[in-house]
Amino acid sequence: MAYAPILGTLCYVRNRDRVLMIHRVGRPDDLHLGKYNGLGGKVEADEDIVASVIREVREEAGIVLDAPRLRGTVSWPGFGSDGEDWFGFVFLADSWTGEVIAANHEGTLEWIPLERLLAFDLELWPGDRFFMPLVFDETTAQFHGVMPYRDGQPESWQVSRIPSVPLPR
Repeated sequence: MAYAPILGTLCYVRNRDRVLMIHRVGRPDDLHLGKYNGLGGKVEADEDIVASVIREVREEAGIVLDAPRLRGTVSWPGFGSDGEDWFGFVFLADSWTGEVIAANHEGTLEWIPLERLLAFDLELWPGDRFFMPLVFDETTAQFHGVMPYRDGQPESWQVSRIPSVPLPR
């Protein structure tokens, strides 16, 4: 069977030692209800992944990213509410213009200390603990993983890491 996932972007906006997260409490029918997530959403047919992540963050947080960095990809077979497959392009952004809004129709925006985020003491997706540390690990240039889900839980995690290479002297 051909793999035809929904394409999405996921962005972690960082301000020094804090990360902008959305606490998804705005819609009772939300698959992510109650969870903290990075910003992002579906890639539209007429846009590339960078245009998509910039649009999604602008729509969700009211800011315009200057230079989001692709940190990796994750394939999530079976992740959707009806078992749909998702393929996500995961970004990190350290620079933007504008002021972060307090909330949108999906929930409230909160600056979470990176240390707390990586301690996983927030309500996150169970699979976040596998790939999220790689987003902030500067010794990894990029990561590319596969995380099949069943009934809202990850079944496994496979990842390829491309190490950061020191610049020649």
